[in-house]
Amino acid sequence: MTKTEIIDLENTLLEAIKKSDISVLEKILHDDLLFVVPGGNVITKAVDLASHRAGEMVVEEIIPTIEQINIIEDTAVVTVVYDLKGSMLGNRIEGKFRYIRFWKKFPDGFKVIGGSCTQL
Repeated sequence: MTKTEIIDLENTLLEAIKKSDISVLEKILHDDLLFVVPGGNVITKAVDLASHRAGEMVVEEIIPTIEQINIIEDTAVVTVVYDLKGSMLGNRIEGKFRYIRFWKKFPDGFKVIGGSCTQL
């Protein structure tokens, strides 16, 4: 596991989010994913995929700035700030958001196992 691999994975995830590419998201989100959204709710992979399938998440613009990548054995911890414009569940979203994501290496590839997001 290298920082370059993790940056590539972050870019793949970002493109999948922008396009609501369910097949890519299905592959790189772990089945037991837990993610804390800005309002404090915890969502699962199933909830995340359902929101993409239903078109409830619309990304107009998203500009990432990766802040830090720490590699700990077979796991990477990434912090990234997104400058984001779009909507979620019909509500306007605009601003800077800091994400922390945990990538773990499995026999079938890297997967996001957890994370959190907060508005700055």
